[in-house]
Amino acid sequence: MKPSFRLLLAALVTSGVLPLFAAAPPKKEEVLDPKAPVSYWKQIRPIFQAQCQGCHQPAKDKGGYVMTDFKKLLGVGDSGKTAITPGKPEASFLIEQITPKNGEAEMPPKKSALRPDELALIRKWVAQGARDDTPKNAVQVIDEKHPPVYQRPPVVTSLDFSPDGRLLAVAGFHEVLLHKADGSGIVARLVGLSDRIESARFSPDGKFLAVAGGLPARMGEVQIWDVEKRKLTVSVPVGYDTVYGVSWSPDGKLVAFGCPDFTVRAVEAATGKQVLQQGSHSDWVLDTVFNTNGSHLISVGRDMSTKLTEVETQRFVDNVSSITPGALRGGLHAIARRPGHDEVLIGGADGVPQLYRVFRQAVRRIGDNANLVRKFPPMEGRIFSVDYSDDGKLLAAGSSLDGKGTVAIYNGVFNTIIPTNILKAYEKVASGYTAEEKEAIEKFTTAGVKLVAETKLNAGVYALTFSPDGRTLAAAGEDGFVRLINTADGKVAKKFVPVPMKGGQTARPNAKQTAQR
Repeated sequence: MKPSFRLLLAALVTSGVLPLFAAAPPKKEEVLDPKAPVSYWKQIRPIFQAQCQGCHQPAKDKGGYVMTDFKKLLGVGDSGKTAITPGKPEASFLIEQITPKNGEAEMPPKKSALRPDELALIRKWVAQGARDDTPKNAVQVIDEKHPPVYQRPPVVTSLDFSPDGRLLAVAGFHEVLLHKADGSGIVARLVGLSDRIESARFSPDGKFLAVAGGLPARMGEVQIWDVEKRKLTVSVPVGYDTVYGVSWSPDGKLVAFGCPDFTVRAVEAATGKQVLQQGSHSDWVLDTVFNTNGSHLISVGRDMSTKLTEVETQRFVDNVSSITPGALRGGLHAIARRPGHDEVLIGGADGVPQLYRVFRQAVRRIGDNANLVRKFPPMEGRIFSVDYSDDGKLLAAGSSLDGKGTVAIYNGVFNTIIPTNILKAYEKVASGYTAEEKEAIEKFTTAGVKLVAETKLNAGVYALTFSPDGRTLAAAGEDGFVRLINTADGKVAKKFVPVPMKGGQTARPNAKQTAQR
C-alpha cells in the first residue's frame, strides 16, 4: 500500500510507456538572452504549471478553460471572453484575471497573486505575439480521451484496496487504474496531469482517492479524485519535484504527504488548502501516516528518522525511532500504523521491519531506542513497502535486491506494554545498560514474532496492500505484474498485467518473469 522512493532513472527506463519523449527543462545555470523574445516553453509554461494547470487541465477544466493544450490556452472558457489575444495584453482576459486589484487577483484563487516579475513576463510574452516555441519532440497528449499506451508493464509504485474490498487501485504512468479487486478487469482509468504517480490511497470511507506524484524536476502534485464519479475534484501543485507517501486523516478531512524539499505537509481534502508544513527532516520525506485520532502525523524519510508532528500547531514533537548512529543503516521508505494502536511499522534500507510506539513512555536518553516494541528478522535488500491487515492480525513487508523480491507476512498481535524493568533500564544512558538489561530488552522486542508466510519473487517488490478481509495480499513492483497472494500460505493465487497493452496484446514476460511465481 505504501509508496516508496525509486531512482528516477530506473523508473523512466523500465516504465515501457509511449510516448516517453519530453524536452528537458532548462538547466538552472542556463542564462537566457534578455534581448531574445520571451520563451513560452522555458519561461511561461513553468509558471502556468506551478500556479494554474492544477485547476485548468483536461481532468479538471475549471471555468471550461484548459491550459495544458496550447490551442485551448489561447481559446475561450465559460466566460465567453478570449483568454489570450496575441499582441494585445489589454484585450486578453487571462491578463485581467491574474493582474492584482487592490492587492488581490482573481486568479489563482485562494493563493497569493503571481509575483510582479512573473506577471510582467507573461504580459511581455503576450505583447510579443504569444508565440508557441514548444519543441516538436515534447508534444504529447495524455488525458482521459488519450490515455497512456503501454508497450510493456510499467513499474508499479503503489497499490491500495478500497475499504469495501471491491476495487484495487494500481499506480501507472500519468494515471491510477481502478481494477476489480480479484484482478478480473479494469473498472476505470483516472488520468491526470502528473506523469509520475508515487502513491495512491483511498479515503477512510472509500469515496475519494488521494494521489501523490508530479513531474520530475518540475513540480509536485496532490490529486483528490471522486471515485464514483471518476472526477478530479482537487489538484494541488506543490514545489518543483514529485511528492510522496500520501495518507488520510482518520476523519477524511486532511491529506498528508512528503516532499523532497525536506518538508512534510498536509492539505484540506475538500479545498486543497495547506494546513500543515513541518521542516524538521534533513532529507526527502517519503511516507506519512496519521495516528489513531488524527492529532499527530508520523513521517519517515531518507534521513533515517521517524518524526512526530502535532497537526494543530504544525510543531515537531519527537523522533519516534532512534537517531543514534548505527541504530539504523540507511533511509526509511515506508510506514503503516497498527490498527487501533498508536504504533507504527517502519521499513527501509537496512531491511529490518520494526514496530514503534508513537508516544514515548520513557524520557529520551542519549543513544536510546525506547519506543521500539518489536523488531523482525532482516529481509534481503531494502524494504520499500509495509502494511497491516485491517484487523491488525497480520503485517507484511516487501523488499527488493538485485532484481529479486521478498514478501514476508508476520503475525501482528503483540503485547506491546513495556515492562517495568525495561522502563527502568531506559532511565539510563544506553551505553550504561547491564548485560541482563540488554537481554531483557532483546527478549521483549522479539517476543511473539512469527513468520506466517514468505513469498520469493524474481522481481523487486515496491508496493503491497492487504484486502479488507486480510485473506489476500496484493504485491507489485519492478516487473509491472500485480500478484494476489494468499496470506495463509504465501502462494500466488493470481498474477496479471494491470495496464492495457499496445494493440491489445498480452505482456510477454522475459526469462526471469517466466520463472517466477
